[in-house]
Amino acid sequence: MEQAAQAASGNGLKLTLAWAFVGIPLTWGVIQTCINALQLFK
Repeated sequence: MEQAAQAASGNGLKLTLAWAFVGIPLTWGVIQTCINALQLFK
């Protein structure tokens, strides 16, 4: 039983790191796109 709990915890950590690996650059890109788009309307 303990191995299953440890595996689930490890999978959760991997999932969190994977989302961070994708989400942080994605968020940065969206912010940069919005900044550049706002410059078009000045």
